[in-house]
Amino acid sequence: MQNRSPASNLGLYVYAGGAIFLGLVGLASGDFATTWQRVGPNVPFREPLAYFTAFIELVAGLALLLPRTARAGALTLTVVYSVFTLVWVPKILEGRSGFDPAGNFFEEFLLVVSGAVLFAWFSPASSPISRRESLFARLSGLSAISFGIVHICDMPGLLTWIPNWIPPSQMFWAYATTIGFFLAALAILSGIMAPLAARLLTAEIVGFEILVWIPKLLAGPHDHFSWAGNGISIALSGAMWAVSDSICWAAKRAPVQAESAAEISSPA
Repeated sequence: MQNRSPASNLGLYVYAGGAIFLGLVGLASGDFATTWQRVGPNVPFREPLAYFTAFIELVAGLALLLPRTARAGALTLTVVYSVFTLVWVPKILEGRSGFDPAGNFFEEFLLVVSGAVLFAWFSPASSPISRRESLFARLSGLSAISFGIVHICDMPGLLTWIPNWIPPSQMFWAYATTIGFFLAALAILSGIMAPLAARLLTAEIVGFEILVWIPKLLAGPHDHFSWAGNGISIALSGAMWAVSDSICWAAKRAPVQAESAAEISSPA
């Protein structure tokens, strides 16, 4: 585990908050986060599984907040979110629903990436998993590409989600957010201006939570879809926030590491 100040890793707390929120919603409803956590109605013991999953999410989220259990919490959420990522694969292979199943796959994949980043951070600094933290963080660029493709594939639907009171227009923000996703993906995957891109992508996802999902919940407080959507949105916000914290930390550490390497290699 590397020594970072709480302010440099605020994403950890938002990511944990998303898991706790999902856990509480699941325990209150006895259901999964429909439609993101794709578990069909005919799955055996579906309701007990929903309660069990919610309990695991809640406990793992709380574990992330405690130094002694944070690594276990990160690993647990990585595994849980990996399951919900993989359940979209059969739907993708069917090839009859356009890009939507792949879009859901990569939404869940971002949660997996963040869990892996946090697990690497809490691992011993000399361990192989710790050295792969930057690689895990870069994989978030794949989700950003998917988000942009989803916007293009369902532009008419996207417009209905954008509040019409935000100037200059819904169409402007539809194009701006779509382009933003692709530019962020390019920067994160290439490493060029990756810290700035990761922060702006985080702000974009947080903006969806504040401007879209919270008002939707306030308008329909008894709608499970709104509660589940807010839970997933908070988790995605925390996931990208934690990833951006990691990318920014790596960028700050790079000059220090290069200087140390130069001192070691220089003749006495």
